[in-house]
This record gives sequence, C-alpha cells and structure tokens, in this order.
Amino acid sequence: MTVTDNRPKSDNRPLTLQDIGCKDEALLNDWHVVGYSTDFESGRPYSVTLLGRDLAVWRDSTGELHVWEDLCIHRGARLSGGTIINNQIACPYHGWRYNTEAKCTLIPSAPRDKPMAKARAFPWAVQERYGFAWVCLGDPANDVPAFPQWDDEAQKKVHAGPFEFGANGYRALENFVDITHFPFVHSGINGDPDNPDEIHPYSVEMTDEGLVTSEIPVFQPIGDSRGRPTISGYTYRIQRPLVAAFTKRLFDVDENHRPISDDVNYFTVYATAQLVSETHSIIRTCVAVTKEGAVSDQTIKDRVTMVFTQDEAIVGTQRPERIPAELRYELHHRNDLLAQQYRSWLRSLGITYGVI
Repeated sequence: MTVTDNRPKSDNRPLTLQDIGCKDEALLNDWHVVGYSTDFESGRPYSVTLLGRDLAVWRDSTGELHVWEDLCIHRGARLSGGTIINNQIACPYHGWRYNTEAKCTLIPSAPRDKPMAKARAFPWAVQERYGFAWVCLGDPANDVPAFPQWDDEAQKKVHAGPFEFGANGYRALENFVDITHFPFVHSGINGDPDNPDEIHPYSVEMTDEGLVTSEIPVFQPIGDSRGRPTISGYTYRIQRPLVAAFTKRLFDVDENHRPISDDVNYFTVYATAQLVSETHSIIRTCVAVTKEGAVSDQTIKDRVTMVFTQDEAIVGTQRPERIPAELRYELHHRNDLLAQQYRSWLRSLGITYGVI
C-alpha cells in the first residue's frame, strides 16, 4: 500500500502550532484513522481534527489523498475553507495556491514573483487501507495494525459508523473489549441481565499483535445479525493504543443453550478510535462475517449501530473523563484483566494525552 509523505526533512510543525495538541511520541508516531476512504472526494478540501490538531484533507485528480495542517503559512487561514483550482488548494483568505507537493506556486497579488521557499503547506504521511484513511503526525514507527479478515474471500466485509463518542477514546476502546457489560448495556442482545454469564479466568498475553486474550465464552440471546441465540467465544486483540478487534466463534443454540449443529460462524469487528481531543472521540469499524448465510449489509450495520449507540450512552457518563492509567485510581476485578493490562501498556508507552 502506497504511503504519501511529502514532508520536508526539517521539523514539520509550524512554529505557531507547536504548543497545540498531543506531544506524546507514541501517539504522534502511530497511524490514526481520520475517516473512511469514501468520505473524501476529489474537488474539495475537508476539515478533520486529530489529537487536538486541525487538519485539511483533500484528494487530487489522480485519487491520491493528502493530509496537511489546516493552516496557510501566510496569515494562518484554514486551507480546509479554500477551493481546489487546477489540482491545487487556494487559500480562502488571499488566494495563495499550494500544489500536491505542498509548495506554494502562486501569490495572486504578486503573480510574477516566485514564491519564497518557506511558502509551503505542512503535510503528513497518509495511506489508505481496509477502507480507512490513516494519518501519522510524526514518523511512523509501526505499520497499520493488521486486519487479516480483509483479504479472506470467505468473509463479507461491511463498514459501520462513524460513531461520535462524547467521551475519551481510551474509555471507548476499553468498553469495546469489555465483556461483562453485555447483559446490562446490551440487555436481550448480547446478554441476559436476569442470568448473566459467570466469566471464568482468562489469559492476556503481549504479542507482536499487541494484547491478546484467550477465548472467553458467553451466551448471547441475539449473537449476530442473523438474529439467533448463540454461544459466542470472544478473542480480543488490542493492537495499538487506539485500534482493537475481536473475533467471536458462534454456535447456534436452543433454549437450553445447547448447540443445535456443528456449524461455526465467525463475526469480527475491527475498531479504530480517532482522538479528536482528550475527551472526544470518533469510532469507526469494519465488520467481517462468514459470507455463507450472511444477512444484508444494512442489517449488519443496523446491529452494530444499535450496540455502539448503547455503548456511547454509558461511556459518555464515565468520570473522570480522561482514563486513569494508574490502576490505583479505580477498582479492578480479575475480569478486568485486559483493561488493566491495557492501562498499564498506555502508561509504559509514556502516553499522557487523554490520560490521568
């Protein structure tokens, strides 16, 4: 997959913005989703915010995606408010134009003057993978987290979201990998509040894929988008601080929770959290399901939307809003082992943005 990186070798942070947003190298040097690929059409610039930084996103006539600081170096206007003219962005304030290499090519009030070398935009590395647009606001230290189901022909892929969380992104991701809230937040869907599952001890290992659990089985009244009761075996992966996934094996069961066949279906959700700020995030997902017998894309989206809407209603109420990485600040049970390991990992990476 092509990575576009037109940054100059010198520090790419404009002097006027060096004190804005996240300073954590572990986050700045990682890949973050800022939208679906389909969100960005050619012919106009878009505005997004990541880690407290305002960015301008635009796609040129060849289809290549560009992500820059949302800033014209001349007088600080937002390039996302400008227009695309002859495959260049024109600043909305004085009309300065910047080409696909982020260099200024025209100062309309002095058209015969060659623009100064410092007259340029501030681009960031960008790539598109799994139907998402990924940006790195530093020097990429890792590849985009793997989503092996994407290339599996037996799996149907459906994007669901975005889901606006008026909540901290780590809190939202921790909720995504939390299994004991199912009977209460997703009553009658992912669990039964009158008969919640007893969660037996499970393991968590740090691997090349990040934090990975052993399989955790639970009963679900509606185990997937087919609308059937299942015993679902969840395996969770927290691959990066803001990317996680689970895969569950589903066995259709009767009213006594006994399997009614040997058929196994798989349901994977790959989830990304865009930290807009320390207390506001956007969740985007891609779902992969066993293609044979799969329901429509819209039915899959409807189920995922219902679940994430229920999640946001709870996560948005959590206090403190920034996640406590120090374990002593909140009470933990053995069932919270993955969350404990996740918080400890954030702390070990030196992450301070959105963390207390």
